[in-house]
Amino acid sequence: MVQVRDLKTHEVLPGLAIGDIGAKYGYAPMDNAYALFNNFRVPHSAFLSRYSKVDYNTGAYTKPSNPAVVYGSLTYVRANIVMHARLVLARAVTVAVRYLSIRRQFHDRDGDGKGPEMAVLDYPTVQIRILPLLATTFALHYSGEAMSRLYQVTRKGISSGDFSTLADLHSTSSGLKSLCTTLAADGIETSRRALGGHGFGGGSGLIQLNNDYLSKPTVEGDNWMITQQTAGYIIKKVEAAIKNPDGRATDATDANLKKFLKAKMYSDKGNKYNIFGKDDEAIVDAFRTRAADLSFKAYEERIVRKRSWNSLLIQLHKLSKAHSQAILVENFYQAIKSESIALQQARPILSNLFRLFSLYTMDVEGREFYSSGGVSNEQLDELPGRIQDLMLLIRPHAVSLVDAWSIPDYLLDSALGRYDGKVYEDLFNRAHRLNPLNKLTFNPNYWDDEIVKGSNDASEILAKL
Repeated sequence: MVQVRDLKTHEVLPGLAIGDIGAKYGYAPMDNAYALFNNFRVPHSAFLSRYSKVDYNTGAYTKPSNPAVVYGSLTYVRANIVMHARLVLARAVTVAVRYLSIRRQFHDRDGDGKGPEMAVLDYPTVQIRILPLLATTFALHYSGEAMSRLYQVTRKGISSGDFSTLADLHSTSSGLKSLCTTLAADGIETSRRALGGHGFGGGSGLIQLNNDYLSKPTVEGDNWMITQQTAGYIIKKVEAAIKNPDGRATDATDANLKKFLKAKMYSDKGNKYNIFGKDDEAIVDAFRTRAADLSFKAYEERIVRKRSWNSLLIQLHKLSKAHSQAILVENFYQAIKSESIALQQARPILSNLFRLFSLYTMDVEGREFYSSGGVSNEQLDELPGRIQDLMLLIRPHAVSLVDAWSIPDYLLDSALGRYDGKVYEDLFNRAHRLNPLNKLTFNPNYWDDEIVKGSNDASEILAKL
């Protein structure tokens, strides 16, 4: 912590130049600053020295007992970013679900044309954009809670000198930060576009949310860059698993890799898991297998074939993404199985959300699931129909599911996402009464010609139009 101003005069100290960086994308109230140091002596008392030290007399440097401890602050921030992503996406999805349930447009082309027009959320082309995002909010929620628990356990261990879970925490937080902020940022924009023309207006409440959140895929590590940290950790875990396949697993990643290694999945490319059956753990197993398959392929390229790190960056990013998606699916599944769900009648609905999130992700990433041997080509062909069936089951509960987040109207700041459904009344109020431009009832530019019938040169102006 470096002192930059005189304690009495508050003038900047000699040798320093400080200031605000200026305009940026979102978070205008945040005072991000710069500092330039020119022959400025930092006193020894300014050092933060909990884990590493520089001796005042000799200048000798003492390393931290575990090098990974330097990632502590980054890990904390990334863990919080993961937990925050669920709430941000929930805000956008709440606005979209509420408005699209109220907004009606066109009759069913195969209907009799009588009665009210269809709610926009009843169109499959709208459902496929919004309902998987609704499921994603719950997937992010349960992984956010799991991330918080892992962080607290790790912090408690570090305070007693146990660093055994720190590397796993750093890897997990890096991968999830990349994945979760991408899902949330893309989800906000997808929700805004689904609102149609009103999505462009300030009444949607999503413009400012979009502006503020778009920094998250960049801050605390660019989302494509930090996945290298996750991939590097996984490759080391593969090396350890190959050296000691029968040893006790140190964490869930290690257990999955050893299970995959023993099963020799590379030679089995059939219909491995019944992903459409009653036991949803088959879906989790398919995600685990895909992640393990990509892990061993990355190990083969990097360690066995000695390929350069930079030549593998795209492959490593995909590995981190698959690993992180498996974590989301695993945490979602475990949460539904646990006793933490107070309302038992909510369990079937949450199970359908779990299936929708998982199968939708599987459909998007289908090639990797097929290549891993966990899912057959026939199952992949069946996925779109299964997804549409799940959306039909979830649609009647969509409004209740977003209401469950209990996001207050003042935070949504959206005419379209109001809890009471008075969308058009609020839109008119914001445009007509709250818009300061509409308080002007005359032309303040008195020198301009007004087109008023019968006054001055109005006839000449009208003749030119």
